[in-house]
Amino acid sequence: CLPISNLAGLAEKPAPYTNVIMPSLFGIICFLGIVGNLIVIYTIVKKKKLKCKQTVPDIFIFNLSIVDLLFLLGMPFLIHQLLGNGSWYFGAPLCTIITALDTNSQITSTNILTVMTLDRYLATVYPLKSTYVRTPCVAALVICLVWLLSFLTIIPVWMYAGLMPLEDGTVRCALLLPNPETDIYWFTLYQFMLAFAVPLIVICVVYFKILQHMATTVVPLPQRSLRVRTKKVTRMAVAICSAFFICWAPFYILQLVHLGIDTPSMAFFYAYNFAISLGYANSCLNPFLYIALSETFKRQFLVAIRPAKEPCRNSSSVNNNSMTEASVCLKLDFSPHSLPVTPAVHEGTLKLLQGKDFRFVSVQRSSYFRQFSVKHVNYKLPPPRSAAQVPLSFIAGLCS
Repeated sequence: CLPISNLAGLAEKPAPYTNVIMPSLFGIICFLGIVGNLIVIYTIVKKKKLKCKQTVPDIFIFNLSIVDLLFLLGMPFLIHQLLGNGSWYFGAPLCTIITALDTNSQITSTNILTVMTLDRYLATVYPLKSTYVRTPCVAALVICLVWLLSFLTIIPVWMYAGLMPLEDGTVRCALLLPNPETDIYWFTLYQFMLAFAVPLIVICVVYFKILQHMATTVVPLPQRSLRVRTKKVTRMAVAICSAFFICWAPFYILQLVHLGIDTPSMAFFYAYNFAISLGYANSCLNPFLYIALSETFKRQFLVAIRPAKEPCRNSSSVNNNSMTEASVCLKLDFSPHSLPVTPAVHEGTLKLLQGKDFRFVSVQRSSYFRQFSVKHVNYKLPPPRSAAQVPLSFIAGLCS
């Protein structure tokens, strides 16, 4: 994001604003954002070192933090431009790299948020069927494609970013388009559609479908805990996407408005620089959203900062399904010689509480104990049978 103070045709800017206020604001955003995203990256990397199972949201959040960090690393150059009245002193290669990195970060962020939204749709609407698709391996492959596509879409930036001479003998880092009068319109619209408008439409439609599904679907009792956890992760994803579009909407709107302005006014100058600071603030805001909205992330962070390595709790029972518990399908088989019956349960230890009648079944995992009511079951245990007899199964497919 190049500040409007670098554009020609604007009257002389107030020195305290360009030399003190904006550089200080950008410096605070840069510091908090870099520290916050480094904490997120460290927490997820530490989780992997502790041999905890990586989830699909871990991969998305990790890459989103990488993008935010790369985006914020360009802020010192922006601060230097503000202090130097738009002049660039770092050479043509670094000008191209910083400009391309800035544009690529904006596009990659929106693409990751779009993929995260589609992941939430699968987790909410197809919680069981999507487990074969929603795996860390598939998520990593999708993220690689996102990075590749984002890199390809900014080829014009790699081609035309360069140094533009100024009247005072200095140079400015800018896009040197072949036909500036017309190309600037096409490039602005291209960036607006690719990095903002199209992802916004897709995300809004998908979340509308998610809310519609939640409002019209009655969840079976064994899957309600999964639905509760899915709602929490979906709420965090909605907050991240909302924060992104709220922070970036002023910048893209003013970009479009600037196409019809020959000489920006002082009010436009203030608004544009505020929009730029708001866009950078989004990369600073995301780590605090993770901490505020995710109890799981808080626990992972506390484990990561402890000096002693601790084994991951419940690492074997964490589903790829975005920090949501796998639903438990109960299937009880009678043993031919002994009682109680032998259970076969997915990712859990089943305890059958004996009585004269079977009224309830309890499922015990490593850190919690829950009971699922099994109504309308009144089954007497049969006497022991010979090994040649076929074992009887009941309560099969309770959560299918």
